[in-house]
Order: sequence, then structure tokens, then C-alpha cells
Amino acid sequence: EVQLVESGGGLVQAGGSLRLSCAASGFTFDDYAIGWFRQAPGKEREGVSCISNGDGVAQYEDSVKGRFTISRDNAKNTVYLQMNSLKPEDTAVYYCAADFMGCTVLSDYDYWGQGTQVTVSS
Repeated sequence: EVQLVESGGGLVQAGGSLRLSCAASGFTFDDYAIGWFRQAPGKEREGVSCISNGDGVAQYEDSVKGRFTISRDNAKNTVYLQMNSLKPEDTAVYYCAADFMGCTVLSDYDYWGQGTQVTVSS
């Protein structure tokens, strides 16, 4: 059974940090790019960051560049999203997803987690 399980969300004050984890099982983790997405209330789901398989090249949405860092540990089948200098506008449910074809568009991702809530208070 394919599973992606997010953890590490919570409530934090503006300027604080959180580290999200995405633990994968049931598929060949090394072969997949892993992306982080978020969805705020009343808004569409958007891409935040993605890390490729193989050489682990990272991509970031402009609003998180310099604040968020994505990394992967293939030995643990886990991807991390370190989020620093958090802002209230970062409040959302954060999802991780796996894509065999690389860091592509949202609709192409093969597997999705259930999400973890991140709330940043002002």
C-alpha cells in the first residue's frame, strides 16, 4: 500500500520555525520527485517546493525562497521541509506528493499525503 504521511505541523508565532516531514512507503522512493504543496482556506492548492530524484535538485515558489529548505533522506524514505521566518500568510494545510516524472505540475503527481496543518499567528 502506497503511503505518504506528513508530520511536524502546528501552531507557531510569526518569525518562528517548523520542520515538516513526509514519510513514504509502498513505492520505490528513490525513483520519485517529492513536492510540497499547501492549501489555505478558500484558496487553490499551490506548489511550495519540490526536490527531484537522483541529484536532488530543489525548486521553490518565489514567496518561500530564502526561508524554506527542502531535503530528502533516501535511506529513510523521507523528505523534509524546513520552514524558517514563518509569516501568517504561510498558514495552510501542507501536503507532500510523489511524482515519477519529476517536479512537474500539481495535477501530474501520482501519490498524495493527507496533509498537516500549519498555523502562523501574528
